Amino acid sequence: MTNLVLTLIGPDRPGLVEAVAEAVAAHGGNWLESRMAQLAGKFAGILRIEAPADRTEALTAALTQLAPLGLKIVVEVSGQEMPAAVRAMELDLVGLDRPGLVREISHLLASHAINVEELATDRWSAPMSGEMLFHAHAHVNVPATVDLSALRTQLERLAGNLMLEIQLADKKE
Repeated sequence: MTNLVLTLIGPDRPGLVEAVAEAVAAHGGNWLESRMAQLAGKFAGILRIEAPADRTEALTAALTQLAPLGLKIVVEVSGQEMPAAVRAMELDLVGLDRPGLVREISHLLASHAINVEELATDRWSAPMSGEMLFHAHAHVNVPATVDLSALRTQLERLAGNLMLEIQLADKKE
């Protein structure tokens, strides 16, 4: 079996997931994991499937045939890399929204070779003030060589500068 990662985007409407699932199933594929959402009127997603190696070309062709639905799909073959020694952790932050928050946090994480495995963000109006609050939740892989105490100190310093609450904890299973 070959692992494939698909990204897709198109105008949101009923039946898009079904159309992708039909193409995958018709070519002997298996839907393994996905993240999909409606964002600003668009349907966007990423998913991982496995399919017989001798059927991936036909599957890719079938997925491109979904273009009349407005669905743009990119298919990439994925290797199964063995991760280096890492510590799975969760990062949560909340604070007043302002441009550059994701850039500042991701810069600090990248400087420690921390891989962001999954990131979900949203924003909402604060109950009393009406100001916009930003929230992010990330699953990160921290290399075993990273000094967690030093990392937490740097996160706390950044949180103070950006007026955020940041928490880093071991990933809950």
